[in-house]
Amino acid sequence: MARGRAGDGGERPRSRGPQGDDRPRGRGDRQDAPGRRPTTGGRRPFPDERRPGADDRRAPQDDRRPDGGGRRPSPAERGREAPGSARRTSRDSAQGPRGRTRDGSDGHRGRDGGEGYRSAREDGGRRPPPRGPRQGGGRPPVPPRPPLVLRLGNPRRRINIGLIGMTFVLSIFAGRLIQMQGLDSKVYEAAAVDQRQQTEEIQAKRGSITDVNGHDLAVTVEAREIAIDPTKVPEEVRGKVAALLARHLGKDERELAAKLARVDTRYQLLARDVEPVVATRLLKEPIPSLTATETYRRVYPGGDLAGSLIGFVGDEKSGLAGMEQARDSVLAGRDGEVRMETGRDGLRIPMTSSQRTPPVDGRDVRLTIDRDIQWAAQKAIAEQTRKSGASSGTVIVMDVRTAQIIAMANAPELDLANWRKAPESHYVNRAAAEVFEPGSTNKVITAAAALEAGVVEPGTVFHVKDNIQCADRVLRDAHAHPPQNMTFQQAVAESSNVATVMAARKVGSQGLYEMLKAFGFGTRPGGGVPGAEAGLLPDYKTWSGSQSCTVAYGQGVSVTALQMASVYQTIANGGVKIEPQIVAGTTDAAGRFVPAPPGKQTRVTSEETAKEISTMLEAAVSAEGTGELAAIPGYRVAGKTGTANRYDAELGRYDGYTASFVGFTPADAPRLVVLSVLQNPKNGHFGGQLAAPVFKDVMTFAIKSRKIPPTGSAASPVRTRAGQ
Repeated sequence: MARGRAGDGGERPRSRGPQGDDRPRGRGDRQDAPGRRPTTGGRRPFPDERRPGADDRRAPQDDRRPDGGGRRPSPAERGREAPGSARRTSRDSAQGPRGRTRDGSDGHRGRDGGEGYRSAREDGGRRPPPRGPRQGGGRPPVPPRPPLVLRLGNPRRRINIGLIGMTFVLSIFAGRLIQMQGLDSKVYEAAAVDQRQQTEEIQAKRGSITDVNGHDLAVTVEAREIAIDPTKVPEEVRGKVAALLARHLGKDERELAAKLARVDTRYQLLARDVEPVVATRLLKEPIPSLTATETYRRVYPGGDLAGSLIGFVGDEKSGLAGMEQARDSVLAGRDGEVRMETGRDGLRIPMTSSQRTPPVDGRDVRLTIDRDIQWAAQKAIAEQTRKSGASSGTVIVMDVRTAQIIAMANAPELDLANWRKAPESHYVNRAAAEVFEPGSTNKVITAAAALEAGVVEPGTVFHVKDNIQCADRVLRDAHAHPPQNMTFQQAVAESSNVATVMAARKVGSQGLYEMLKAFGFGTRPGGGVPGAEAGLLPDYKTWSGSQSCTVAYGQGVSVTALQMASVYQTIANGGVKIEPQIVAGTTDAAGRFVPAPPGKQTRVTSEETAKEISTMLEAAVSAEGTGELAAIPGYRVAGKTGTANRYDAELGRYDGYTASFVGFTPADAPRLVVLSVLQNPKNGHFGGQLAAPVFKDVMTFAIKSRKIPPTGSAASPVRTRAGQ
């Protein structure tokens, strides 16, 4: 049965599906009867069927066409069309230029690029379904094709993406907020408190340094630091303010004016260590933004008394030299502080808490120095240094029984009131730090080595010339004399170099070296003496041929004045060496005095050897010895002169002399040791001539000050010459 058109009541044609199979059409495929509103029958309307304003997007096209039957004609139906039919199969015949139909209407291009829908007239009089209800039978005008509009996609999707982005950003802020206010709240709270809190230091009061009797050698007193804010001083009044400050502070007006001109800073220190009375008067003057901060300053009542021994304190309130530096941890104490909350203006915020840590004041240090004997020693060595034209001088006074240092004087001495203006060479405590070759004062060690070894006795006789061959050198006595017989005791009294070398050869280099070590040569003495040096003692294995001889009388080794004084303290103490002491004790936290432990004791020689050497040294101060000028009427004095070639480190060669004398009294019951040294004197150079008088002056004052009476005993008869 031939398939008719849907409008002719024939069998409904089947449309081809995607796979080409025929399937029944739905209700939407039928042609509505005249007078009824055409429907699309469940399909999307064709462009001409759309109402004005409807969505202009094209739906996917299928194989149906609006040819009255609601489908595209099949090839068989197209073949049955009569020749000459109005249907055109050629695009060019159906459309004019730019795809328009010949009657001027727009053609519609199909999905496969073919022709658009033909007009009803060319399609056998069939019209496409009207767009709306029929109202009069006329064809509605075809609206113009709208312009192509670029669509941005579904707005709901854009909103969702925006919400996701906002959620992510807000989650970051929320996490940071939780971290700051929850996890790290204590950290930020502490940081905020630190920004508000201001810490002010409460300076601890430095402890005092006193002599053995409690007299102040260094003391701390209240003072003020004067500062100003230069930005608050108008330019037109700076000159007047500078003049006013200079008058009160005793400073240069131009220096103060320069500080006031520093408007790039809000703090300018004008003066330190200002007395409180002066600061009070200054604050009453009409000077803007002037402040006075409470502090302390170090005062040295004795001026240059034991200056290089005591040392000084710097601007940072720490010791820089001498005892101030050596005992700084004891003297300084511990600073306190106060913490308070302040505003931007630096003023304390009312009703806020404050924390105060009180300072711990420093403890006092009591030295073994006797202020009066120290003064006498400084006076004597300063006068002799000036008279002799020496470059420097040293005096040490030591207690025989305790090895406590009673005086340690240097010339020139450091003036502690003006230490900033003094040369740095004055900062050195020469008595403990300056090394020199001792000369003949060292002969007591050779004598001790020979007596301890048993190779000589005080009465041993030597045939002594005024010279002796030692390796490639000829060594001589200080004074020329014919060959003579001389007891060992006489050799020590007259300070014979030749006889001393002859005794040293009996001992040997190793025995002499070991005795020098036992007396403390080559090692730093203990006892806390600041700046103490070890001197120089080469190993005996390195001694040259001549050095094995010169060491016997004090050339070729280097010592300090403190070391040499310790040697004679050992002899005077019966052969027992005590470590020198400079600190008598300190105060505890309650202010009670705590004495220092005694110095370490070491036996160096036997008591018998020490007494024999003491007898020899007493003869050296007699009329027959070299130290006659050291004799003190009424007292038995034992001592030894020393005259040595002086090695100048700056010149790199020997230049000048070192004159010295060291001894003790009473010789039969020793109480005090005094050593005097003059470096590079110009008016004379012998120790008996220059240093012995200093010994006498200082020892005389010391025994009177200490109320040491003479023993009243007479010196034992001494065999000084052979054949007596």
